[in-house]
Amino acid sequence: MKNIKLIFSFVLLLAVTISCSIPDGIDQDTSFLSSAASANVSKVFNICTDNSGIVRISPTGEGVTSSKVIFGHGIGKDASAIVNPGSSASHTYPEGSYTVTIIYTDIAGNQTTSTYPLVVTFRAPENVVIKTSGEMKVSVSALYAKSFIVYYGDVANEVGTPLDLGKTLPAHTYPAPGSSPFVLKVVALSGGAATTTVNKTLYDLPIDFETPDVDIFAPFGSPISLFATVNNPNATGLNTSAKVGMFTKGGTTSGTLSAFNIPINFAYGKKIKVMVYNPTPANIGKNITLLLQAPVVAGQPAAGVAIKKVPITTSGAWEEIVFDYGTISAIPAGAKFGQLVMRFNDTQAGAQEVFYVDNFVQNN
Repeated sequence: MKNIKLIFSFVLLLAVTISCSIPDGIDQDTSFLSSAASANVSKVFNICTDNSGIVRISPTGEGVTSSKVIFGHGIGKDASAIVNPGSSASHTYPEGSYTVTIIYTDIAGNQTTSTYPLVVTFRAPENVVIKTSGEMKVSVSALYAKSFIVYYGDVANEVGTPLDLGKTLPAHTYPAPGSSPFVLKVVALSGGAATTTVNKTLYDLPIDFETPDVDIFAPFGSPISLFATVNNPNATGLNTSAKVGMFTKGGTTSGTLSAFNIPINFAYGKKIKVMVYNPTPANIGKNITLLLQAPVVAGQPAAGVAIKKVPITTSGAWEEIVFDYGTISAIPAGAKFGQLVMRFNDTQAGAQEVFYVDNFVQNN
């Protein structure tokens, strides 16, 4: 009898324990899950504007526990991604049109599939800057550019030279003087259909002043010399050009500096000839100095070696003055110089002395 009472008490205690393990108001009926479903599903496309092609895709919806984004581009594991609520997936697209598929899954495992059109368009590159240095080594920078194509402008039907971002093309040698000015063309590529084309006029010899953008004569010194493109003061005789350059002396060591995109190449001749008009008889016998600077090949002579002084011999008429660098044995045949300095009567202070120049040419 005592054992029967003990068994009955244990069963009663177990029943109480089980009943207390289920909180009030909660039962084990999960049939409602079959009717749970996601609603108001959509997406947000965040397309980067830097031509990277990166698109961030954010699925949205009520009751969604996860989403599978199928990008509509790429293969294997790169073609899709699983996204949790509140998160996003990023994918890099080429320019073009795509269909993005998103499969939304709710708490019950039900799925809703939606498709969305996506158009990725790259913007045209901006702020294209062309730099040339030394023996025409070209580099280019730009916003929103993926790469560039460079056209040197010295051959017919030229095939452009590709140039990557942050890189510099090797030296380029132009033909003999006489066929310039050359125009360097750069096409900046966006990575898509949009492109931007920029031209840069290149300066070397010969130089005349009929082209409005001839502005390479930069005055220097203290007091500074002046230089300007003006009407020909005496369009007769050797020079009937409409426009010429006017040099006004500043101080003893002042003058003009001309930086060339295409270096002066002595392989094409060691003589530089210049038309000169001197309006003042008192200037007869005074020297015009041409100093070649910025040698662009290692081991070439210092700039101070390549200097020639030639006197003015007449007044009131154009004359041709020849600067013959072939008489300087220290200059090798293939020497190249990146800039030319012109001075006048540079042992004297001067008093705003003026002369005119035109038609700088190079030959033998």
